[in-house]
Amino acid sequence: MPSAPTVLIVEDNYLLLEMLTRLCEREGMRVLAASSGEAALTTLRDGGEAIDWLLTDILLPGLIDGWAVAAAYRERHPRRPVVYASTAAQIESRTVPGSIYIRKPFQVREIAELASVMATSHGLGDGRRVAG
Repeated sequence: MPSAPTVLIVEDNYLLLEMLTRLCEREGMRVLAASSGEAALTTLRDGGEAIDWLLTDILLPGLIDGWAVAAAYRERHPRRPVVYASTAAQIESRTVPGSIYIRKPFQVREIAELASVMATSHGLGDGRRVAG
């Protein structure tokens, strides 16, 4: 039986981080959570091989933003899914290839569907390209 897919969620809003964690766990995923870019990079360094996909806020406190987190993740895993989240209507062209962008505020249903798709694909990077 294959192991549950693992997602790294990077979000500085504690309530939103909790909601996203619960939604992904409900879909049968293992969740690693970070509330800053620095914490996310530490998680990537310490257990990055086990992470099947990344969901990161773009604007994070500290010196490391979501762009940098995604770039570091993709250095290790060039074909695994990256999902960006932000309140910005337009995003820069700094997204990694094959990434997905979702705009905040988003509906719980949207994230549940996304988590379900990611759980089903289990890190295979189904080739969808919404951003980048």
